[in-house]
Amino acid sequence: MTLYENYADEIGRLIASGTLRAGDPLPSVRQARASRGISASTVFQAYHLLEARGLVRARPRSGYFVLPRPLLREAPPPSRPLAGSHSVAVSELVFEVLSAVKSREIAPLGSAFPSPELFPLEALRRAMNAGMRKLKPWSTVDDLPPGHEPLRRQIARRYLHLGMSVTPEQIVLSNGALDGLNLCLQAVTKPGDAVVVESPCFYAALQALERLGLKAIEVATDSATGIDLAALARLLERRKPQAVWLMTSFQNPLGSLMPNDKKRALVELLARHQVPLIEDDVYAELYHGDAAPLPAKAFDAEGLVLHCSSFSKSLAPGYRVGWALPGRYAERVARLKLMTSLSGSIPAQAALAEYLQDGAFDRHLAQMRRRLQTQQQQMLAALEQHFPAGTRLTRPLGGYFVWVELPPQIDALALHRAAARDAISLAPGPMFSARAEFRHCLRLNTGHPWTPQIEQAIATLGRLAHGLC
Repeated sequence: MTLYENYADEIGRLIASGTLRAGDPLPSVRQARASRGISASTVFQAYHLLEARGLVRARPRSGYFVLPRPLLREAPPPSRPLAGSHSVAVSELVFEVLSAVKSREIAPLGSAFPSPELFPLEALRRAMNAGMRKLKPWSTVDDLPPGHEPLRRQIARRYLHLGMSVTPEQIVLSNGALDGLNLCLQAVTKPGDAVVVESPCFYAALQALERLGLKAIEVATDSATGIDLAALARLLERRKPQAVWLMTSFQNPLGSLMPNDKKRALVELLARHQVPLIEDDVYAELYHGDAAPLPAKAFDAEGLVLHCSSFSKSLAPGYRVGWALPGRYAERVARLKLMTSLSGSIPAQAALAEYLQDGAFDRHLAQMRRRLQTQQQQMLAALEQHFPAGTRLTRPLGGYFVWVELPPQIDALALHRAAARDAISLAPGPMFSARAEFRHCLRLNTGHPWTPQIEQAIATLGRLAHGLC
């Protein structure tokens, strides 16, 4: 165990024993550093882990405090997937679930997208008009892959905020992050290869493996801190996968956040085996608190991390503009982009380049983060109130998903179909597994404003879940 995990477990035992009670403050970072001889980074990581476990909560400018007992539902335990590589066939279930969220009459708890109300659509419209006026006729040729240079320059500048030195030439623009992720996957694999994924895993990653004829190797994953590095090390020795595809920050569906030292260790482990990492980082801007998490790419010295992100979850979902930072594979990814879809939307790229110039994005993000955090707290409180005893919940430190582990006798697919009859969508656990596991789990979307419809939907789900016990 790491220093921060040891410290977090010690605080957790004090809470369990009643030594620390609801409302009690945790030692300040300065106090913990002085008394234990550990770094401020270690203290923060320990407190973030305790927050993810639902034991404490941060108060702005006041520190961390123990939560009341009613909120102390346990987090789901780490997954334990079966060994071996597996063919993937999840698309039918994914299509069934996604088709239900298109209607506005449906409570969108199974949606993969935050509410359109969270985005600055009018400001984007103005930016589109301004960007179009500046486009030159030859941009249709000049902006072929790697893409619109002014936008690549703005993206490179944002990496500077994380202490990363990135040039526009290293970035390849894509049609949303999923296009970039698929291009990166094609760049490092061939049909029949095996790819390591989390357990549970983002269903679009499984669909990509299914479409390309690749096999999935699922690795044990903790709902708070991400994949088990020891388990990954064993897989790298025994199975010889061709690539690893992970969400290292606010993973979909768990919401897990790998601490920075774990991300560094992950990159070093993969470098020793010369296995590329495809890093899906679309939720990193949606963090709670004051500090953005670093991507695994920040620790990449050999160009083995193919980092992908987009504006779809944080700014402009309908524009479908994403990018890849593919390291040593940049030229291969750019060529694949030319071969598959030629180019992204140049007007959309120009609009975003215009919007990003004056700091409006950071002001929007600050407001969006606050709203998402409030909505998550409202959802968790409602789940505590309405769901059966024995339910376990994640409390992510960012993003807009909550993973719910129901009592084992409840079939999430049966709950999904019963909920659909009451105009409620949800995402059942089997759609996040190559082997249709997690049959008593579900993912809920907290990215929509807390309305009477959403509140009633949670109450109805709780009633249906009680009926299936």
